[in-house]
Amino acid sequence: MFKNKLAVLFTCLSVFSFSAQSAGFDTVTLGSKGGIQDGNLTAFLIKSEEDSNFVMLDAGSVVNGLIVSEQKGAFKDITVPDSSPYTKVGYLLKDKIKGYFISHAHLDHVAGLIISSPDDSKKPIYGLAATNKDLMKNYFNWSAWPNFGNKGEGFKLNKYNYVDLQPGVWSPIAETTMSVMSLPLSHSGGQSTVFILKDNEGDVFAYFGDTGPDEVEKSSAMKTAWSALAPLVKQGKLKGIIIEVSFTNETPDKSLFGHLTPKWLVKELSVLEGMNGKGSLKDLNVAISHIKYSLKNSEDPKVIIKKQLAEANNLGVNFIFPEQGDSLQF
Repeated sequence: MFKNKLAVLFTCLSVFSFSAQSAGFDTVTLGSKGGIQDGNLTAFLIKSEEDSNFVMLDAGSVVNGLIVSEQKGAFKDITVPDSSPYTKVGYLLKDKIKGYFISHAHLDHVAGLIISSPDDSKKPIYGLAATNKDLMKNYFNWSAWPNFGNKGEGFKLNKYNYVDLQPGVWSPIAETTMSVMSLPLSHSGGQSTVFILKDNEGDVFAYFGDTGPDEVEKSSAMKTAWSALAPLVKQGKLKGIIIEVSFTNETPDKSLFGHLTPKWLVKELSVLEGMNGKGSLKDLNVAISHIKYSLKNSEDPKVIIKKQLAEANNLGVNFIFPEQGDSLQF
């Protein structure tokens, strides 16, 4: 009897220890695809487990993503206050999302933000200066759309406050317990961003916007990002990564246009592993985003990409393929 009780006690302690070690970040996939599938374009909610407020990582689909996610039960633990006049989707948009992190201003990463802006609440848009400038110039300009920002052309509605992030510098995220460091990425001659988020415990999560491999892009941007993450891997602080794989391995390098394939992702992750030694990425959770929707009558690109990543995975990482509405803990 005593042995059985002791075994139960040790089991409970082990579960508590695992939970304590695994405390980190909660995510909800508002959009998982890249390219042409409107309504399901790249967008992720993220929050620290120490916090109740979210921020957005890109915003290709916002309201539709919230609707699908609510229907799938992603927000079952969130209660709308009796004093709120809003539906749960409205409450989330207006009160629980405290800012947008935009990796680059391509339409499949910002369409949801633009469309939802008339009914959104005041909040910051965080990005590298070039990204924020593109949002002002190309969208919130009274031509494509009213200027809901605090800068740019014409009358400013001042709903969104542009926050220019300095590369490589940690900055606090307003109304959350997190901070962020951004670094530029190369995206077919243009600029994208990796956002590294950190909680009060020093745990971190990395979100990569669209990016091509250094070798194809003729860049060192990915190596710089890996160098920033390498010490965090060694310390056991990197809880997870979201990164794109847009195309299958059959896509030639000349047709990548600043994106990754399974072989290129594994090759890039191998650079990170090499900075800390063989096996250093074992069990790291890597969520795959931005798989391009295909109109061809052939096998689903996601099925092929999943198979090709599994075959090439000599790193021991845990590849995850989130669908719209999925909630994941890292």
